Amino acid sequence: MENLKKAYIAGGCFWGMEDLFRVRPGVKDTEVGYLGGQNDNPTYQNHPGHAEGIEITYDSTVTNYKELLDYFFRMHDPTTVDRQGNDKGSSYRSAIFIQNEDEKQIADEVIKIVDDSGKWPGEVVTTLEPFTKFWVAEDYHQDYLVKNPNGYTCHFERFGTFL
Repeated sequence: MENLKKAYIAGGCFWGMEDLFRVRPGVKDTEVGYLGGQNDNPTYQNHPGHAEGIEITYDSTVTNYKELLDYFFRMHDPTTVDRQGNDKGSSYRSAIFIQNEDEKQIADEVIKIVDDSGKWPGEVVTTLEPFTKFWVAEDYHQDYLVKNPNGYTCHFERFGTFL
């Protein structure tokens, strides 16, 4: 289907992000995995430099990249370096993995909108990193909060739209 596109983001533990994005209008599929690291075939026990992130497959006739990023900046704190909730370290950094120049321009635009809103206590520290490869995480991480409804998450919608 030519209307299906993919977006790659990281913003803390991948479970919580996946759980919220899976039900967004236009989102057709989500997978949790590892992005931006130093080794091939990363695992939960061995993913140096990788961020815990998600691959979002979306229908571009229903939603768009800008709207996905708007939600991303509302459901995690993009002003903390290498931290979300109780999770600390570069695995939990806020990052957007850019696939092309259009995505970079949109990401820059949305970051400016978020910063200018003053809703967060500091400036956005989300990194824009080149997309290289998405490594799917282990099966037990996929749909984790569906399988474990009382599992830990630090993700929740904090504001209405920035757009």
